[in-house]
Amino acid sequence: MGLLHLAAAVDQPGVYEAGPYVELARLAERGGLDFVTLDDSSARPGLDAPAVLARVAPATHRVGLVPTLTEPSRVRAAVATLDRVSRGRAGRWIDLSTGEGDPRRFGRRNTAPPDALWQEAGEGADGAAGLRGSGPSGVPRPPQGRPVRVVDATEGPARPAAARYADVALVRVASSAQARAVRERLRAEAAAFGRDPDGLRVLVSLLVDLGAGEHAAEPGHGGGGPRQTAQGPLYRGGPVDLAELIASWHQEGTADGFHLVPLEPHRDLERLVNGTVALLQHRGLFRTFYPGSTLREHLGLARAVHQPRCPTPLSKD
Repeated sequence: MGLLHLAAAVDQPGVYEAGPYVELARLAERGGLDFVTLDDSSARPGLDAPAVLARVAPATHRVGLVPTLTEPSRVRAAVATLDRVSRGRAGRWIDLSTGEGDPRRFGRRNTAPPDALWQEAGEGADGAAGLRGSGPSGVPRPPQGRPVRVVDATEGPARPAAARYADVALVRVASSAQARAVRERLRAEAAAFGRDPDGLRVLVSLLVDLGAGEHAAEPGHGGGGPRQTAQGPLYRGGPVDLAELIASWHQEGTADGFHLVPLEPHRDLERLVNGTVALLQHRGLFRTFYPGSTLREHLGLARAVHQPRCPTPLSKD
């Protein structure tokens, strides 16, 4: 399957200054991670995710920067601006909410079924990319041609949108067999949409708690693999066992890589980079240097070329 792809979340609930996010992004870059993610809600009140990562961009050089955007009217300008200030390292986590209490995300029509909302979100993203390529919007085309699009494809309704529009699909699963099945389905659906499935990267997303040490892994954690919790699949153990888990799942064809969400941001990301990543590099499974300067290059994806499409906007923003 080639080299692993690794990403990490840098969410820090209750932290509203840019400095701590800069620190974590620099740490991720030191480890050669493909990209970091930041949920828009984690930086509120105060700076939102695109604003935080725009501050991170000049303080870093290679690591990709992927915010979750929650206001559709800001999507095009925010992502294009982030791609320019980072010189081609921006991505966009496409998300939506079907809950009545959170109308900020892509699903404004909260009464619509989830599959319809996901189709709208995906086609809206495709339309925004088309407008950037055609020029009338007044927003210059991003350095990558199109920033990388990330979709959490864990839930069934999101999978067609991920297969059709995403560059990176995240799946929150607790077993290698389940991850492999989802990856195979996503690749098959991508091919059915006329895409080259090799243009889709599928990453397993895990919560990680590296505070217990190598000899304190609970049953179902550590060498036994992650355990499903109310917050999602959780690995609890040490960096060495985590490296073994990542290596074995990747070599089994389970996933193209992993998106890791530290339970304790500073402690766990530091142990991830200094322990897990170092071991994977030593085994020749993960890069020791960045192959290029853009996020698409980190992921082994070609620069996006705009394909003209019928201008049928699905959003009124």
